[in-house]
Parts: sequence; structure tokens; C-alpha cells
Amino acid sequence: MKQQLVDKFLEIYGDGDGVSVYFAPGRVNLIGEHTDYNGGHVFPCALTVGTYAVARRRADQELRFYSLNYPESGIVRASLSDLAYRKKDGWGNYPKGVVQTFISKNCPIPCGMEVLYYGDIPKGLGIGSSASIEVVTGLILKELMGFKDISMVDIALFAQLAENEYMGMSCGIMDPFTIAMGKKDHAIFLDTSDLSYIYAPLALPHEKIIITNSKKVRSAMDERYQERRMQCKEALRELQTVIAIRNLGELTAEVFEQVQEMIASPVRLRRARHAVTENQRTIQAVDALKRGDIFELGQLMNASYLSLKEDYEVSCEELDILVEEAWGIDGVLGSRMMGAGFGGCTVSIVENSAVNAFIQTVGGNYEKRTGLRADFYVVETGNGAAVL
Repeated sequence: MKQQLVDKFLEIYGDGDGVSVYFAPGRVNLIGEHTDYNGGHVFPCALTVGTYAVARRRADQELRFYSLNYPESGIVRASLSDLAYRKKDGWGNYPKGVVQTFISKNCPIPCGMEVLYYGDIPKGLGIGSSASIEVVTGLILKELMGFKDISMVDIALFAQLAENEYMGMSCGIMDPFTIAMGKKDHAIFLDTSDLSYIYAPLALPHEKIIITNSKKVRSAMDERYQERRMQCKEALRELQTVIAIRNLGELTAEVFEQVQEMIASPVRLRRARHAVTENQRTIQAVDALKRGDIFELGQLMNASYLSLKEDYEVSCEELDILVEEAWGIDGVLGSRMMGAGFGGCTVSIVENSAVNAFIQTVGGNYEKRTGLRADFYVVETGNGAAVL
């Protein structure tokens, strides 16, 4: 793979020295959904699929980006003196945004560069493809331009800033942080309120992680996502009249029960209850893995799904069917919807001996009940972004 990408790079940009190869993975969040913007914990892991990049410096101020995934776009060109967002640049705005963010953070870029990207993350899975591009671009800048004092956490923060301010997309820190800091056979227990984290062992010799794409097209997702964020903010303000907290993630389930009557709206009450109990489940999941109890992790994933469905109300019929079918198969330890909701994917932990039955049975019954053909991806944990 590495040599093939270098050869393709030289074919596109011409011969020359100083070529280097980089990789940034995708990620999957095992549990801790819609907790990141509520000051809670998330529990993601990096994957072995992701974004490869080949890069070298240029002698001028020009930036050139080419993606093997979007050959029809050709080479996206920009200049260090003009990094404005342009719709016509499409995917190329992601690396442009990272370059702009470095400059805004007092990291002057002395010269241009040319980069070839190739991603093997399946489209539509919601496992961090855009953040993967941003983090690998940040790593390229760190290495090519000699920013020795820039850490991988800095790169994650720069990637989030590029996504939020340059791309105009509302996202948390989980994706870029996991992609930058991942560790094979481990998940990251990340406190999104202060970015403190620990690695928890996630060796799965007898199980597989399976992502199932429902093929359900999301509609009006941004509006419903923002609505829930605002509902949680309002619930927090109501609770702050009786308890000194900065965010919902500071509450235990027991304390929440004592003060929940301050939330006037039943809808806001349900939203806040999910934020609090999901955070507690995430904490419990870490403890379970420390004991090597994969079964308990699966049970917590199941409980997470019910909370997302009933309290946060971000599921849909297609996701409900996928989870329902998964729960009916022996050897499935846990299954839940993942991501923002309203479509998209589920994540399941399945015993090795049940993988084939899982794919055949869930896939067959899902197609019968919905008319949609789900896609299944067996994924593995991997390391974070690195120079290859």
C-alpha cells in the first residue's frame, strides 16, 4: 500500500525527493452518545481503516491536494495567501481549513506543499472520515514544517477548530481526539469537559466489532440535533437554580433524581436524563473492561440504545429493527445505534462464532422488513495518527 501510494503521488506530481507517508484512522464510539456537548465522557476507539496521505514541501506558496477517492475533482489548488472557503473546492476545503487554523494559531507556514490522499473508510458509516482528513493534514504540517512543540492533542484541537469555524460544522472533540490519540487494543475514556483521558484495554480475542449501515437516509438531522443541544442547555439552566454545576455530565443518576423536578418540561427532562445516565453508563463501561467483563459492556450498550430511543428520541424504525434483530441472535453481547441518530449505523459486539449468523440473519430479516439492504463491516481497533 505505502509504495503504491508513493508511486501514484509521483505520477501525479512528478519525481522529486522529500516524500513522506502518513496515516490517520477512523473511529467508533462504543458508548457515550450525545454526552460530549453535555460535559460528559465518551468511550471511542481508533480503527485500522482511515486516511493515508503522501506529502512533500514545495518551493513556492502553493498548496495542491489530490484525492484518489475524488479523482473527478482533479488537483485542488490554493495559496497560502488565499485560503478562503470555496464551495467548488469540495473535499479540499478540509485540508485548507487545517492550514488556515495552524496559521491562526501562530504557526506560520513557510512554504506550500502537495498532498495525495486516499481513504479506505467506507462512505456513510459516520466513523470520522472528515476528522481523519483533518488530523492527517495536521500531522503533515507538524512534520513537514517542523512544528516540534505541537502535540497530537494540539492537532486534535486544531482539527476541531477547522471543522467548527472554517467548515461551519458543529462537532465535538471526540472524533479528532480519538483519531490523533488512539491505541491498538484499547479504547479511550475521555472526559470532554477537560480532555483528561485514560486508555482502557479492549482486547477482543473472542469477539468482533461489527458496524451495520442501515442505508436509511437522514433528513433534517442538523435541526433535530441542534434542538436537542438547546433542550439540554435549558435543562441545565433550570437545574443550576438549585445546584452548582457547570454541565449535566457532573451529575450522578442519584443526584439527578433529587433535582429533576426543577425541569419544567417533560421533554427536557427526558433529554437531561439521557445525558446523565449515558455518562454514568460510560463510566461503568470502563470499569467493566478493566475487569475484562465484555458481557457487562454489551449490556450497557443495550441500555444506551434504549435511552437513545426513549429519552433522547434519536432512533428511527430502521435502527430499531437492526437492534431488535441483533438482540435475538445468540452470541450478540450488545448492539446499539451510533452517532447523531435518525438513520446511519449500529455498532455491535458479536462472538466470533456468531459473526456469519449475525450478518446473514440480521441482513436477511432487515431487508424483508424494510426493503433496504444493510451493509456490514467487521472492524478492528488500531493506533492513532502516525508517520508511516
